[in-house]
Amino acid sequence: MEDSSAPLVTHIEDEDTSPPLTFDKIFEQSLSDLGLSQFLQILLVGLAFAFDSQQIFITVFTDAYPTWHCLDHTVCNPATTDICDLPRSAWEWDGGFKGKTGKSVISEFDLECSSSFLRGLPTSAFYMGSIVGGVLLSTIPDGFLGRKQLLFLSTSTMSVTGISIFFSSNIWSYVFLKFLVGFARSQTCTYALVLISERVSTRWRPRATMIPFTLFVLGFMSLSGIAYLARHASWRVLYLCTSVPAAVHSIFLLFFALESPRWLHLQGMNQEAIEVLKRISPETRAYLESVSSRLLQQQETPEQAPRYTIKDLFIRNWAFRRIMVVMIIMFGLGMSYYGVPLAVRDIKLNIYLSESLNAMVELPSFVITPILLERFNRRSSVLVNALVGGASGVLCFFLSLFGRTKIAFALELVSFLCARIGFNLMAVYIVELFPTCVRNCAMTMLRQALVVGGSCCPIIASAGRHVPSLSFAVFGFAMSGFGLFVLLLPETKGSSLCDTMEAQELRDQALKISPSC
Repeated sequence: MEDSSAPLVTHIEDEDTSPPLTFDKIFEQSLSDLGLSQFLQILLVGLAFAFDSQQIFITVFTDAYPTWHCLDHTVCNPATTDICDLPRSAWEWDGGFKGKTGKSVISEFDLECSSSFLRGLPTSAFYMGSIVGGVLLSTIPDGFLGRKQLLFLSTSTMSVTGISIFFSSNIWSYVFLKFLVGFARSQTCTYALVLISERVSTRWRPRATMIPFTLFVLGFMSLSGIAYLARHASWRVLYLCTSVPAAVHSIFLLFFALESPRWLHLQGMNQEAIEVLKRISPETRAYLESVSSRLLQQQETPEQAPRYTIKDLFIRNWAFRRIMVVMIIMFGLGMSYYGVPLAVRDIKLNIYLSESLNAMVELPSFVITPILLERFNRRSSVLVNALVGGASGVLCFFLSLFGRTKIAFALELVSFLCARIGFNLMAVYIVELFPTCVRNCAMTMLRQALVVGGSCCPIIASAGRHVPSLSFAVFGFAMSGFGLFVLLLPETKGSSLCDTMEAQELRDQALKISPSC
């Protein structure tokens, strides 16, 4: 009898002394592998990036300055004559004018002799809408509606507003609708990236978060192709061709996308979180069923779950300092990333070819970024990348002054690639810097800084028409100068995600990182 009872006593003692079961352990164990179901969910959510990129860069084609030709060769020469010094009867837009094609906003709304401010106003309105939307929508607590519902509302509103641009009747209605599109999409990528990052394990996070960024580039590349196919049609057609598929995608999100299990857990809905994990990773269903009862015993009610808002980013010194440093870095990256594709028109290359190459050069960034994340620490990767990109932009300016167009364009591609890599690195970095309870808010502030930097670009790029390629030097200095601030951030490589502010502080202390960093 004594011998038969010994194993039972030992087993009980082992259970008593075993470490407590936490949701984070269950999450990491169940999602240790990246299965097909999980991959398809990442693709579904990541497609929001593709449609967002099309709305960001669509004005490169719709608001481009069209080519023109002379009707009266006795008074004009397209190579040497200023179009604004000619009578309207002496020249014509290539491909027709107004009612015949209206292939550009500039030709249809008679902006050829307007100020650079007015010509760049629609793009600036888009970015201003993104800024205003980011400020207002960032006040929505992370516990409101959920990641999935907020993403659906953002994508559906953006697509419907984009379709309405087809009916704009003048430059001011167009500017207003561009503002609304910017407002609607201001949080699209934020919601999508947070949703994806909270549904993968620490092991797969660097690679999984590159998938939506890859789709962002494919959206940019597809925009160049669509614009080329519609080059003889009205600029309005381009908005229909991009917004209608986006509307269809938002419907698929509503019915097929899964909520973030980390968000559900934070709201005290552990049963729902376990069910999502089962659907994401069917291979671990047996394991999840065996541990779910133990986790449910620890469940808090929604009323007991702690509530956090964006205010928590500013009332805690460590969080405030981190978010301010992140925003400074992203401001510089935003100027480079959004400004370089606009400024490349000054290098006098085919617009469809140059924009396609800018989109294609982003693809290597999604191979380079995971390598940097897995082999090097976060701070040194961001710093070196910013210095290389900034130097390339400045060199591009000087070489273009001496007529070295091809070399200047190659350096422009390098600068643009570094801006893309920098954004990829910072997007993963900020996910690790802040806990689940304020991660949406923190990502919102990151994108706000990116958009604020981008809103400066149209006017800078437009002014660059008078001083060829000067804007490249401005964007280069911004990327490298603001990138130096990364030295003020703590290192997070290899760390798991925290769910609350208190857990984040405890983990930082365990890693011997001062909360004041």
